[in-house]
Amino acid sequence: MANSETKPDLGALYGATRQRITELVTAEGVDLEAIVPATPAWRVRDAIAHLTGVATDAMSGNMAGAPGEAWTAAQVERGRDRALSDLLADWTDFGAKLEGLLSTPDGALASAAVIDAHTHEADLRHALGLPLTVPVDFLAWVVDELRDGFCSAVTKAGLPAVSVATSDAEWFRARLGRLRDDLAGG
Repeated sequence: MANSETKPDLGALYGATRQRITELVTAEGVDLEAIVPATPAWRVRDAIAHLTGVATDAMSGNMAGAPGEAWTAAQVERGRDRALSDLLADWTDFGAKLEGLLSTPDGALASAAVIDAHTHEADLRHALGLPLTVPVDFLAWVVDELRDGFCSAVTKAGLPAVSVATSDAEWFRARLGRLRDDLAGG
């Protein structure tokens, strides 16, 4: 079970990853058209369109179909032809509002946005040839969350208990279906 002592301020976690991603994609020489290996139909720009879309949709109440493929595809399509600066401006605006919600007791209801943003931060680092780094404070929280969800799914399926020995970063990436080679930086 998740340890209640490890519950961080989800808004602060989300805000920190939003800032890191913004720095990544606005760095000189970044190829916004680079393919994101974990989501090969997406380019770096598409991942930003999705992240912007999540915050925009969450704060405007456009949650019909969330978190499904059509909902996500609509976010990417809306941002496809927009300038990166415009996407990031919207993410700053709507992201700050989402951070406020995430920092309240009701924020746990939107915790998937925190996991999603950190997942795509790691995806973008991989796409840009950067080593995987996952913040320790995020891992301390998310590993328990993901483990609890996994154990519940195993139990619900009537399967015997499973034991997995791996690092927290590997568990985070693997549990979300990400590639093993991003852990080695290649």
